[in-house]
Amino acid sequence: MSHPSSTKRAVAVAASTLTALALTGTAVQASPPEATLRAEAPQDLKIGSAVWAQRDLLDADPQNPTEFQQILASEFDSLTAENDMKWAEIHPEPDVYDFSGADALMAFPRANGQEVRGHTLLWHSQNPDWVTEASETWTCDEARDVLEDHVRTVVGRYAGDIYEWDVANELIQDEWDAGGVQLRTEANPFLKACSEDPVGLIGDVFRWTHEEDPESVLFLNDYNAEGINAKTDAYYALAQELLADGVPLQGFGAQGHLSLQYGFDESIQANFERFADLGLKVAITEADVRMPLGEDGEPTAEQIALQAERYDKMLQACLNVASCTSFTVWGFDDGRSWVPGVFPEGYATIMTEDYEKKPAYDVLLDSLTEATPGKSPRTPPGLNK
Repeated sequence: MSHPSSTKRAVAVAASTLTALALTGTAVQASPPEATLRAEAPQDLKIGSAVWAQRDLLDADPQNPTEFQQILASEFDSLTAENDMKWAEIHPEPDVYDFSGADALMAFPRANGQEVRGHTLLWHSQNPDWVTEASETWTCDEARDVLEDHVRTVVGRYAGDIYEWDVANELIQDEWDAGGVQLRTEANPFLKACSEDPVGLIGDVFRWTHEEDPESVLFLNDYNAEGINAKTDAYYALAQELLADGVPLQGFGAQGHLSLQYGFDESIQANFERFADLGLKVAITEADVRMPLGEDGEPTAEQIALQAERYDKMLQACLNVASCTSFTVWGFDDGRSWVPGVFPEGYATIMTEDYEKKPAYDVLLDSLTEATPGKSPRTPPGLNK
């Protein structure tokens, strides 16, 4: 797919350069800078990618970056800790913290003019064995003490360097889970220990985070949270309850893990608008669009086009709601995508394993370019919040 706006700019720059050279007799040739997602985005919207620093940034050499690192730096101005800040990696033993991956994650954006989204402090998954085992006998006070130590230690270490935190991740079950849509008081070891008042514990996690880093914007985050449905209704009610209790909740994130096996929920913008009306920031935090592949492992032309359309619909919802602060893809290349390891699907990201840009990348770039002539901040249509 071509980039009409970018092409016009490139032609204009090239023409003016040739004119100047003809007048001066200079033989030097100049090339216009290549358009990138971060360069074309509005000034008030971060374009991000998840990255696993322990794997891809630990030994980063600014003087000799890998191709992956070059793309990560040029295309994105926000990085999310894909795994490096999850409990299993950063707190592997009761009295042991391993900051190597998270520190590498923080060093890379400092060198490349980027910011960081922290992910995540309270989650039912990817917890170390010691948490799973100890939680079987935890009292609520014991669970609170462990959780508070973790939150204050991790958040305090990176205070001032993380612009948004996914404080609480996947707190609410889905309609198809046993018990239906409700807080994960069985699967989440901390909520289970404090099942008599899980909302109180959630509120305290936000308070501890805010006390350690008052500048960071604090999010609830979940999958299947794009449109208006039973799950997001439950989140809306939870947000209202937390806000009424003075909890420093400041954002709501929809992950955006989509599959072409299912339809697209067109109510995503309306859902964002109702959370924005509560005074919250909103974000697409983990976007990818996976699909079942044929025996040859290749997508069809129809699947490729539909994938691009769905990426763009998520971005458009974000562009159209002024409170949307960031649009993050969950990794940008298929070679590092988490999808094939979890689902019998693939081709989920915006670039191939060899970093070839897909139509999904092209449509995102075009939409960002069209949204911000002159890179001015967004001026949303009058109906948007």
